[in-house]
Amino acid sequence: MKKHYEKIILYSDRKTEEILNQQVMDETSEFYGGFRDHDGLVEPKLAIFQVTTMTACLFNSKSRFYGDENIYNRISIALSYIANGQRENGFFDLINCNFYSGADTAFCIDGLLPAYIYLNRLSGNENCPSMERTMISALMPVMESILIKGGKAMINGGFHTPNHRWAIASALMMLYRLTSDESMKKGAEKFLIEGCDCNEDGEYAERSAGGYNLVNNNAMIMLAMATGDDSWYEPVKRNLTMMLHYMEPDGSIFTNNSTRQDRGTRVYPTGYYLEYLYMGIKFHNETFLQAACFIMDQAVAKGIGPLDWLIHFMLLPELGEFEYEDSKILTNYCHHYTDSGIVRLRREAYSCSILKSSPSFLYFVHGDLCVSMKIGASFCEHRYFVPENLIQLPGDEGFVLNQKMAGWYYLPFQEPQDTADWWKMDHSKREKLHGPDMNFVLTVTEAADGVDITIETAGIDRAPLRVELAFDAGCRVESPYFISEGNAGGGIVAREGTVTASKGKYAITAGPGFGAHNYVAGKFGSQGRSQDCYTVYFTDFTCFKHTISLRAVPAAY
Repeated sequence: MKKHYEKIILYSDRKTEEILNQQVMDETSEFYGGFRDHDGLVEPKLAIFQVTTMTACLFNSKSRFYGDENIYNRISIALSYIANGQRENGFFDLINCNFYSGADTAFCIDGLLPAYIYLNRLSGNENCPSMERTMISALMPVMESILIKGGKAMINGGFHTPNHRWAIASALMMLYRLTSDESMKKGAEKFLIEGCDCNEDGEYAERSAGGYNLVNNNAMIMLAMATGDDSWYEPVKRNLTMMLHYMEPDGSIFTNNSTRQDRGTRVYPTGYYLEYLYMGIKFHNETFLQAACFIMDQAVAKGIGPLDWLIHFMLLPELGEFEYEDSKILTNYCHHYTDSGIVRLRREAYSCSILKSSPSFLYFVHGDLCVSMKIGASFCEHRYFVPENLIQLPGDEGFVLNQKMAGWYYLPFQEPQDTADWWKMDHSKREKLHGPDMNFVLTVTEAADGVDITIETAGIDRAPLRVELAFDAGCRVESPYFISEGNAGGGIVAREGTVTASKGKYAITAGPGFGAHNYVAGKFGSQGRSQDCYTVYFTDFTCFKHTISLRAVPAAY
């Protein structure tokens, strides 16, 4: 990928130039040598990643910073800051959250390892220029000290979330490969005994398509490289195959089933580029290579960064030497991931996602315009329809979601209690009066240019329900009866007719509407109206059967 390599060098040069302006150069400051982030914070983790970028440019003969004395000095100052910022016990902090953190130490080690490994490789090259050798001899010992000290800390460190285990284990195993220190290997094995949490669908436990998939895949690749055990590549293959079905029509990633902070955010797949490229080359997977080219083309066209992979191209020359130019991503599929409880449907310019166990159970996207669907139902302790099942019907008949909302009431204790304080009573000992129930059956079927959602309720009658269609803010919403600017936090009940939401050249129609009441807030405990969307409500009383059609259409203006 020589063309990609050239773009990456240009990016790294530009970033290095920016880095110089972010570095704290006041020798009287406790942060001397560190780098300020956009919030004004200075911490070793950011400095480590900046050092790796600068190191790649310093030792890459195609970079305009090759052999630059100023860059070398800046790296030296930054490494001193990092070494001073590392705790005496070897841990690094995430200063706005975690302290003495095994996981954040792993992320720091992972960030510094590529630069150290590359310098270590150069140091063994007899043809290495004397200028490079002089710089290497000064930089490597500091890096090595930081890495080993951090590794020793991680051996007895803890973690908070699933991905942390693999970040720690992979860093330790790579350190074992570099140092032959058995304690590093044993430390890694303590985490690896839990087994990889990637299911058969390719989904990791955190379901974080916009974030922690990348951390997990990177860790699995590093484990494979460090141990020589290719079985660690298998979860990466599964995840990258799954992610081919997570690309939205605007090129972003579907993130609305994530359990982490990327949920509902618009994230582009730039971070997956290196993983698709490396795995595509290693396993001769043309689909992965096409995805890598697509991601790079999109990143360049939309100015989406970072493209901070120069050190990896230097470590793995085959990445730069390999030639492939077919840029393509999957745009026509319907895939049911049963373990993960999600259906991903894509038809060129529009997509539909159906989710089990989520109040926002359906997302429909046309271009870069999205609408999500919820059903508000204040029934006993329930507040929203949350599908208990997601079942694929035979053939192309669609998918069924259902839920039984069970009602109940406490009954009086049969015996006197030892307290009259309600909050001290053991209510688990109470008998319950069960019923009534409210039942939902939803059927989602594919239609020309969209989907139909048939909603049928049974059981208790007279209950006011609302269907919430949350369109991206900034759209224009109209029907035969009204025209409204779709401002964030706004909403309207559409009593009849078809509603059209338009944004740019894309539009989505929804209908026919129904509006038997204006009870749209729900009881206490209901989620408030989205302040990031414009919500159109369809309302009725149970029991009912309605079909709502969502269609992708061209904008009329």
